[in-house]
This record gives sequence, structure tokens and C-alpha cells, in this order.
Amino acid sequence: PSPGSVYPTLQLLEDEGLIVSASEGGKKLFTLTESGRSEAETGPEAPWEEAGRGVDWEGVNEIRQAGFGLMEAFGQVWKTGSADQRQKALTVINDARKKLYLILADEH
Repeated sequence: PSPGSVYPTLQLLEDEGLIVSASEGGKKLFTLTESGRSEAETGPEAPWEEAGRGVDWEGVNEIRQAGFGLMEAFGQVWKTGSADQRQKALTVINDARKKLYLILADEH
């Protein structure tokens, strides 16, 4: 943000008694007042907290480990395998992708 938008906002917050300013070493420092702290606590939840609510983090970790493990194995085949082995690895990856979509379609 530009100074033209930051400083008027800081001035408004100071006028409302939500922050106080102090000059130190040629810098202007701003601190929340008790009133400002109360207001901040009653305000809306931080977006990063809201986004993580209800996420099955243990499940996410399992998926991450499985995906990384798959890519690591694929990478080893790709680096050290023959052309035939590489083709087989591509077939496995493509088949796995199709099977995952079939799970969603409930067609086994």
C-alpha cells in the first residue's frame, strides 16, 4: 500500500483511540491500545484461520506422503529405467489417475 493510504488509516485509528503513536529514533511506532485490542479480538476471524477450519490435516498429510512417494518412485524409474520400464511406469500413472476418477463415478 502507498503512504497515501496507510497514514490516513493510521491517523483514523489513532483518532478513534484504537492505537497510539510514539516517535523513536526518527521512526514513528504504532501500538494497539486496550480498546484497540478489544476491537481486534471482536473483529472478523483472520482469513488464514478461516481457511484451515474443518480441514482434516492428518488426511492431508497422508495424501501428501502418498503423492510424494509415488512421484519419487516414478522419478527413479524415469532416471534409471529402460525405455520399456519408463513406458510401463507411464501406464501405471495413467491407470492410477483413471481409477481415481472411477472412484468418484462409483464404477469399480
